[in-house]
Amino acid sequence: MIRSILLIKFTPEATDEQIEAFGKALGDLPFERRRHFEFHRDARLTDDAMDAAVIADFDDEEAYRAWVADPGHHEVRSRYLDPIRAQRERILFRI
Repeated sequence: MIRSILLIKFTPEATDEQIEAFGKALGDLPFERRRHFEFHRDARLTDDAMDAAVIADFDDEEAYRAWVADPGHHEVRSRYLDPIRAQRERILFRI
């Protein structure tokens, strides 16, 4: 299984509504080979943290690559995330 953790820093202009809409749209996307999905906003306990995390598990590398290429995934990213994203960092690992 492959776990993807995406950390996101949003632009200062990003609204709570935009951020929540992104998390909901991504979570609502149907994708059979995504086994687990979480979207979390930072608790704001420190000043140096990223703003949100997306955690998703996939069956295998092929499933992850299919997710990256999925048209629905591209639509959510371009419509909801790209306008409010300042920075992103990702790590992928086997579990």
